[in-house]
Amino acid sequence: MQPTEERVIHPARSPLFRRGGARVLMVLAAATALATGSPATAPAAQRTSDDTIHVTYRGHVFTVPASWRVVDLEKDPDTCVRFDRHVVYLGTPGSRQNCPADPTGRTEALLLQPTGAAGTDVTENRTAGTYRATADRIAVTAAYGQDRTRIQEILRTAGLNVASARAETVAEAPAALAVPADATSFRGKGFDACTAPSQTAMDAWKDTSGYGAVGVYIGGINRACAQPNLTASWVQKQYANGWRFIPLYVGRQPSADGGSCGSGCAAITDAAPQGTAAADDAARQAAAVGLGKGTVIYNDLEHYTTGGAVTTRVLTYLEAYTERLHELGYRSGAYGSSSSLIQDLVAGAADVTLPDVIHFARWNDSATTEDSAIPARLWADHQRIHQYAGDRTETHGGVKIGIDRNQLDVGP
Repeated sequence: MQPTEERVIHPARSPLFRRGGARVLMVLAAATALATGSPATAPAAQRTSDDTIHVTYRGHVFTVPASWRVVDLEKDPDTCVRFDRHVVYLGTPGSRQNCPADPTGRTEALLLQPTGAAGTDVTENRTAGTYRATADRIAVTAAYGQDRTRIQEILRTAGLNVASARAETVAEAPAALAVPADATSFRGKGFDACTAPSQTAMDAWKDTSGYGAVGVYIGGINRACAQPNLTASWVQKQYANGWRFIPLYVGRQPSADGGSCGSGCAAITDAAPQGTAAADDAARQAAAVGLGKGTVIYNDLEHYTTGGAVTTRVLTYLEAYTERLHELGYRSGAYGSSSSLIQDLVAGAADVTLPDVIHFARWNDSATTEDSAIPARLWADHQRIHQYAGDRTETHGGVKIGIDRNQLDVGP
């Protein structure tokens, strides 16, 4: 019989985090849900924005800012686990998270899960802004955006040695779990969702929705949602059931301001090296879920204001990403708005290495892969996906999911 899991918040004691001398006392008996639009806070307590609190989970104590929300996933299993908000999530993400269709961005957040592992190990993926750690009976996912130092300090308070963190390596999926290269080839309707749906949801939608392809967010520093369902066995099961895939990698964005990703997004600052690093990480993450060489990996670049240095950064970044993916044996895809990324790619077509497939967004409810912004000569050989509607909620087979709608014409 497993011991009762501790989910307690104590007054802050560490001088490393204390500011202004004020203290907060809170006992987390049952954290309230983190709603999709505006998360609820933990039970009310007297606190100030400069204070810190101690979150105890399975005997481990994490000191975090008192302004962070704390959510008990055991009591609120439908909560969408997102890393674009300052939240401490306790427990295992539910199989049917209630997520919006496409949040993006990354900030400092923690997911503390139960595990039977013993011993301590800490790894870091600098490209994706993530620490992963195991300690006695817990597994930690610690995301960071602009404030890596804050996350390092929080992990240190729990006795996790970030100074000796190893670079994260992602093992390729066993050959038995790898799907064929046509896993990303499809002609027809598809949808994408922030978190990969559960098996029950996928089965219900396969029978009743009319969709045949699913967009999955495999990684990237600006991927907002956790992916508890997205494994090599999940991918293999969906492929065997007839589903095909749109693998999306949410890497660095064109600009930290002025774009639809918002100020919470990590931006492109050193275009060519960061594009190459994104391709390396995207290929590792794809291989880990059984998407091997020959498949397409779409770099997600949210809408931005075109022109000048921003356009130059985008084209340089995406060209480096494409060329490195080709070296690794993958095909390159790019997702973006018809009025920004596609406009820049078309204008620069003669001067840069173009992605093999484009996934363009124009929410005009027209389920076609033709678009006035795209010349017929470009991406003409089954190399297009049109995201024609976004931020919709649909129910099929009794299962509700927040999605974007896509029309695919992607060949091998």
